[in-house]
Amino acid sequence: MVTHMSPKCQAYELVLYVTEDGTAPFEDWFDNLDTAAALKVRTALARIETGNLGDVKPVGQGVSERRIPFGPGYRVYFGQDGNTLVILLCGGTKKRQSKDIEQAKRHWNDYKNRKKQGD
Repeated sequence: MVTHMSPKCQAYELVLYVTEDGTAPFEDWFDNLDTAAALKVRTALARIETGNLGDVKPVGQGVSERRIPFGPGYRVYFGQDGNTLVILLCGGTKKRQSKDIEQAKRHWNDYKNRKKQGD
């Protein structure tokens, strides 16, 4: 009898990126989603926490995009700090993708610079 074992998934801790003025762009975006969209995004985040990244692709400068195939094509942008920490930078839709990617890159650079300075 042959059994197949799947590799153990790496769990991730999700953390919100917060700007210097105390706002959390991802949280602001998420709070404005309708109930159905929020449920889809929350499900995707729960899967990431258990190690199932799903449909993720790098978009440059250390930022990745988690694509959620629902409605207008929701996106969650994040950076990974170390082996287990995922920083939620912002969210958006396919329509605003290039603007959202640029915003996520700015947030990621700000996060790294402030971390380097001990902020």
